[in-house]
Amino acid sequence: MNLRCDLQRESFLFHPQRRREVKKFLFVLVTVLVLSTLVLSACAKATPVPTEAPVATAAPTEAPTATPTEAPVPLGSAENPIIIALAPSATAEQLTVGGEAIAKYLKDATGYEYKVIIPNSYTALIEAMSSGNAHVGFMPTFAYLLAKQAGAADVKLVTVRNGSDFYGAQFIAHVDMKFTSYFDPETNTNTADAATALAQFAGKRPCFTDPLSVSGYIIPGGLLKQYGVEYKTPAAVQGHPQVVQALYAGVSIVKDVPTGNICDFGATYIDARTSDKVHADVMDKIVVIWRTDNIIPNDNVSFSSAMPEDIGAKVLEGFLAMSDSDEGKEILKNAGYEIQGLKVSEDSFYDAFRAALQASGVDITTMVK
Repeated sequence: MNLRCDLQRESFLFHPQRRREVKKFLFVLVTVLVLSTLVLSACAKATPVPTEAPVATAAPTEAPTATPTEAPVPLGSAENPIIIALAPSATAEQLTVGGEAIAKYLKDATGYEYKVIIPNSYTALIEAMSSGNAHVGFMPTFAYLLAKQAGAADVKLVTVRNGSDFYGAQFIAHVDMKFTSYFDPETNTNTADAATALAQFAGKRPCFTDPLSVSGYIIPGGLLKQYGVEYKTPAAVQGHPQVVQALYAGVSIVKDVPTGNICDFGATYIDARTSDKVHADVMDKIVVIWRTDNIIPNDNVSFSSAMPEDIGAKVLEGFLAMSDSDEGKEILKNAGYEIQGLKVSEDSFYDAFRAALQASGVDITTMVK
């Protein structure tokens, strides 16, 4: 029975007509499945294809271009004038007017532009020369020696007064202080030695100038110390004309003793009294007590060690032309320093004075920062 059934199924399946129907059915079924797959694929959301992270690519760079630099402004131009520093040993008014006259003359003579400054101390003057903030300096002796020791300045010209390139110091006082004068103006000589003349200053107050001033502090202070004269705390004034004016301020009587309103006596170069153009009686009111010999080299005109040689040579020619002309001599005379002429000089001019300082115990090498 089972065998019969199996034969009947095989007969049904393999009958030609049935095979064609089966094939047709299968063809239709496969076609439907393929179309369905295509439709579903078209309707499905696209799945993003994973991509690798982009690799950063350095942007092409051009070869570095050198930044153009401006040419340095030449020294002596309007944008970079030659700076003249004046020592504050005269009044500010005298130095300002005189300095501008010097600058104008030099500009006409050299074609360079100049600027004038007045440092507030000799130390500031040295610093200006050392730092390049001044190219030309009117320098007192001791200030120059320190600047030279520091490699900041080179002397070019020495000033001339009364026909000499050396000068001395003097002790002065108001006539009402009743000090005894040991100086004879008629013969221009002292009438006693230093020990005798200076002893009367014991217990009195001096007016001194800048601590680096040879005639306004170093030499006078050294002489007082040498002869054992003990004095009161000094009144510090900036310049030599200011010492004259401080003494001219007058004298008061305190317990029957004459006492200067500012100081009792002072020290200056010879003869700082002529700097007073206001008081006609200054030579009578302010008297000389005693003077040193002309042992101090005159102040000078120095150039910064960094001054270009060609520019320095031309500036030097301008100063010499000023010293040789009547107009220039008048400018120098009225510039505050009573300069009557200029003389070419070298550093060796100061060697003897260096030796004298060393012999007195002053070592300038220890005073340079």
